[in-house]
Amino acid sequence: MRIGHGFDVHKLVTKEEYLERYPERINPVFKLAGVIISHDKLLLGHSDADVVIHAISDALLGAAAHRDIGFHFPDTDENFAGIDSLILLKKVLEIIQADNYAIGNIDVTIMAQKPKLSPYIPAMLEVLAQALSIEQDQINIKATTTEKLGFVGREEGIACEAVVLLKHKFSIAD
Repeated sequence: MRIGHGFDVHKLVTKEEYLERYPERINPVFKLAGVIISHDKLLLGHSDADVVIHAISDALLGAAAHRDIGFHFPDTDENFAGIDSLILLKKVLEIIQADNYAIGNIDVTIMAQKPKLSPYIPAMLEVLAQALSIEQDQINIKATTTEKLGFVGREEGIACEAVVLLKHKFSIAD
């Protein structure tokens, strides 16, 4: 078994600030764990800036000793501009499966002062379980504030940490 840890942060901006940076992205949405979240701000990033999926991806890659998502999907590559992070997550899954690993479990902590995320967690679990071809009870998602402290507390950004356990699948020949 192997343990991996992932962490990601993205800046929160107004829609006007977002469109100033990415004018070609006509209808940007705020997404966490592949779920559209109702909020008056957006996460800024080269991809869709889904901090949950990025943290999970880094944890999976780390556990399998395959560096991080920035290595595999650099923000200098226009092929990944505005990409749905679920696409990247599925590519990460292919990487770990090629090394004969299976996901044991995933534990996620989202740090956001606003919006309140608990109503979205069931949908997040469903989306992630489907994308990773695992059961929902193999994923846990928690959301917390930082009690108005730091950049999260000031609503300047959202952070996420993820820890994963990978199991090596042995072949019949072993």
